[in-house]
Amino acid sequence: MKLTMPGAFQAQILQAARAATPAECCGLILGRREGEDAVALGLHAARNLAAAVDRFEVAPADQFAAQRAARAAGLAVIGCYHSHPDGAAQPSTEDRNGAGEENFFWLIATPAGAMAAFVYLRGVMVGADLVTSSS
Repeated sequence: MKLTMPGAFQAQILQAARAATPAECCGLILGRREGEDAVALGLHAARNLAAAVDRFEVAPADQFAAQRAARAAGLAVIGCYHSHPDGAAQPSTEDRNGAGEENFFWLIATPAGAMAAFVYLRGVMVGADLVTSSS
């Protein structure tokens, strides 16, 4: 499985990760599916409502706004992104427990500049290829 996105999106997510530290940043990824793969065509930053700094909870109003924006553009919400300020770009136990939507991509970034993609498949998070494009 592969997620392709513009390099500018990667820079935007890393900037959000740095700005949110010590808390986690979060947002949703808008795009299109191409078989098992997907192309990110938009990012929708979201407010993190989690009480703990090492968790994220997308504000429901921001999730609904992202869904409306995706629908209006003929796209879908294909994934989410968030940061791990003091950790690795790997799913945490909380990430694994919070996942539940099949074929949903997860991008995890660190303020140090690491970023990795995962997808939720058949009850587990598996690594996905993250490809950046120039557009």
